Amino acid sequence: MMQTHVTPPAHSVLDELRLEPGYVVKAKLALRIQKTIAEMGLTQREAAAMMPISQPKLSLLTRGKLDDISQVKLEECLRALGHDIEVVIEPRHGGAGRIEVREAA
Repeated sequence: MMQTHVTPPAHSVLDELRLEPGYVVKAKLALRIQKTIAEMGLTQREAAAMMPISQPKLSLLTRGKLDDISQVKLEECLRALGHDIEVVIEPRHGGAGRIEVREAA
């Protein structure tokens, strides 16, 4: 019998792949950039003109090539596209802390 797996609400498949947390954050930011560009109906050239990256770098980003782009640069791109970004540090607790990206509705 085949088991099915359901990703819990407010999570993504990226959360469940057990990837390095910093990479997951970058991947989620990159996905949001792509989604925003699509929602705005922009070409890569138009979008890159609005953001602090070149069109070739944007092309790499849309193909998931995130090694040569920092989280800070991805955040700058989102801000250039009109998104607000908030960093929240929760109270300290035992064990290692977590890092996550939550999108507001």
